[in-house]
Amino acid sequence: MIEKNAIPTSHADEGRKPRSDGEQSRERLLHSAIRLFAEQGYAKTSTRELAQAAGTNAAAISYYFGDKAGLYRAAFAQQSPNPQDNIALYEQPHFTLRQSLEGFYAQLLAPMQQGEIARDCMRLWCREMLEPTGLWAREIDQNIRPEHEALTRVLARHLGAPDDSDDMHRLAFSIASLALQHMVGAEVLQTLRPQLLESPQAIDTWLARMTDYALAMADVERQRLAIPPSTPTAQRQAERPA
Repeated sequence: MIEKNAIPTSHADEGRKPRSDGEQSRERLLHSAIRLFAEQGYAKTSTRELAQAAGTNAAAISYYFGDKAGLYRAAFAQQSPNPQDNIALYEQPHFTLRQSLEGFYAQLLAPMQQGEIARDCMRLWCREMLEPTGLWAREIDQNIRPEHEALTRVLARHLGAPDDSDDMHRLAFSIASLALQHMVGAEVLQTLRPQLLESPQAIDTWLARMTDYALAMADVERQRLAIPPSTPTAQRQAERPA
């Protein structure tokens, strides 16, 4: 099934080699595109608007990105580094569970150090989910899936559980949700408690706290897995007064 606003593939995804003064123009185009695509969506944003917002001309879009579709792909991928680079930060056999969780949250929260551009990228991801072009499905398959599966392997190894069990997947989703709530709800945080986001030190504090919370979640799951399920008879006997 073809998405309504499907983005055509192109060999120009990475753009051409920039001119000596090209990096600044390219970055202005990219940042303007992230903001406009997030606000208006892909279909309703024209190349003329994109060029004007970046203080350049439409030909620059073709030069650096091939076409509007190429610019959209580059904008969407701004916060999507190689998943193997992210996984290397937390799936290491010699890491303690704390070290693995610190690495996991470090790569998730890293974009938050970029301020407004990170929030625009998150808005763009939400827009893509509402008005899919096919890039969100690709993001899940190529980036989110391998990182999630790596986290389940880490948890299973430390908790002594099968890494393909529903328990480990459930725990992995719950641990990731701590950071995802922070990312998706950044505007709410900014409104209700701005000091929790106002500096790199504040983000570091979040990382430390999330690691503590995730360790507590893992400990609860470890205890649950160690206790055999009670039969109704055993439960009644345990509750009977001495």
